[in-house]
Amino acid sequence: MGQILGQFCINVSDLERSIGFWEGVCGLPVRSRTEIPTALEAVLQADEGGSRLQLAQQLTQTGPIDMGTAMWKLYLNTDDCHALYAKCIAAGCESVMEPERLDRWPVTVAFVKDFDGYLIELIEYHEGTPAGVPDPGSTNRK
Repeated sequence: MGQILGQFCINVSDLERSIGFWEGVCGLPVRSRTEIPTALEAVLQADEGGSRLQLAQQLTQTGPIDMGTAMWKLYLNTDDCHALYAKCIAAGCESVMEPERLDRWPVTVAFVKDFDGYLIELIEYHEGTPAGVPDPGSTNRK
């Protein structure tokens, strides 16, 4: 019996604004939308695969998202950390750490916070994507 992490869902305060960021800035296309009595939802996933991200705007919730202490960060693999970081900042994200090459792994990473305060680690691998991790640059090399 095998398992994979298929999808995770995060609350957002404005679904359309969040779709604009995740699809328009980060390049994750919307795969489906759902409206239920209590929430508006959208599921996004890269063409290359990887986990799906579900965004949910709770219709009975107002105000900022309560970040609590359970979630630390979301990872977003990219084939160009500097360019994606610049797009995130231009879109209005908060800079937490500018792109920096970390030779220990070796990767380039940067951190931003989106409009709801989610910490996002942008990560670019320099010696090939690790086994089992979808390669965001695979479509660019065909």
